[in-house]
Amino acid sequence: MAVAAVDPDGEFSRALRQAGLRVTMPRLAVLTWVARHPHSTVDAIAAGVREQFGAVSTQAVYDMLAACAAAGLLRRIEPAGHPARFERRVGDNHHHLVCRQCGRTEDADCAIGMKPCLTPIDDMGFAVDEAEVVFWGACPTCKAAKGSNDGARRDEEVWQ
Repeated sequence: MAVAAVDPDGEFSRALRQAGLRVTMPRLAVLTWVARHPHSTVDAIAAGVREQFGAVSTQAVYDMLAACAAAGLLRRIEPAGHPARFERRVGDNHHHLVCRQCGRTEDADCAIGMKPCLTPIDDMGFAVDEAEVVFWGACPTCKAAKGSNDGARRDEEVWQ
């Protein structure tokens, strides 16, 4: 697979070099997959990279994700009770909406915009540089499915 097919404008190659990482086809494939499929799990990323690139071990994908996250090229999020997910949106103060039923995860911009979005009443001497907020609920698909079950009228009232 040619580099141009994985990184047509060279954005990821430049980002890897600027982060001090070697540019490799598997790393380009991982960054490309995550950019096109934000909030993907390691299993989804590995499967997607294998479809595009061929054989790559799950451990290699874990290693690439860890290196890219440590370099600030990816953000790792870990909603409670769900597998870790990765996204390319880094360097801003956004949060996430997570569906309790299917795990769908979407970005939610911070209402205030500046870091930290939330300030504790007593920071106990910590130098707070980030606040993480996860909004939990039902995505539109799960909400609609829940509403179509028996007792749907009562369920719709609960979800609204």
